[in-house]
Amino acid sequence: MRPLLPIALFLTTLPAAASAASFDCSRARAPDERTVCASRSLNDRDVEMSVLYGLDLRFVPMGSRDVIRRDQAAWLKRRARCGANPACLARAYDRRIAELRAVIDTRVYPRGPF
Repeated sequence: MRPLLPIALFLTTLPAAASAASFDCSRARAPDERTVCASRSLNDRDVEMSVLYGLDLRFVPMGSRDVIRRDQAAWLKRRARCGANPACLARAYDRRIAELRAVIDTRVYPRGPF
């Protein structure tokens, strides 16, 4: 079993499978999606945004979930308008991440303790 260790270590240094948190990069066709998949920084933001979005949906009262879903759909349209512009995409992600964090800070934490 010991000879497999170097192979396992080598495999961990390879790039992760082409996948962002919120969509499958192997199916990315739109310029914004391809740019997110090609950038580690944008991919990391996509992961963070996706996790926060999932947490928001899980922890806000049921009546508020439709608003979060509509906001996300609107944000995806805004992200698409960035096209392949990485700076625009980074700003779009940063704003959406801040919005999703604010939901947790103002609507989830006050209902604690957790």
